[in-house]
Amino acid sequence: MGRIMAIDYGKKRVGVAVTDTLQLIATRLDTVEADLIWKFLDDYFAKEEVDLVLVGYPVQLNNQPSEALRFINPFVQNFRKKYEKEIRLVDERFSSRMAFQTMIDAGLRKGQRQNKGTIDGVSATILLQSFLEQKKYM
Repeated sequence: MGRIMAIDYGKKRVGVAVTDTLQLIATRLDTVEADLIWKFLDDYFAKEEVDLVLVGYPVQLNNQPSEALRFINPFVQNFRKKYEKEIRLVDERFSSRMAFQTMIDAGLRKGQRQNKGTIDGVSATILLQSFLEQKKYM
């Protein structure tokens, strides 16, 4: 069984999280500069089997598309052309806020919480863990 990967794609940075091979636990993998994501994914997919990739898809509270979709949609289209992997879009509208609160709860200092790369990585982990929780009931 391969891993599940979650991607929190942003204009500048991309948060990446993965499961263990049993698909039980979500772990923050890395935060990558957006212009380096393809090399990062090439390297990771060459070493690890990944069955499913989740991409955070931001929607506003009124269910209208977020402005960030103008960066995410081209990424998803290119991903589908480049890799033969199942990809799913998942609602991420509260992931950044949840990531920030999680970092506070974990006792991270203010300087660490202001690191956008940390927030992106934690957001990807929350997306993935939420998916794993929902999967239990499918």
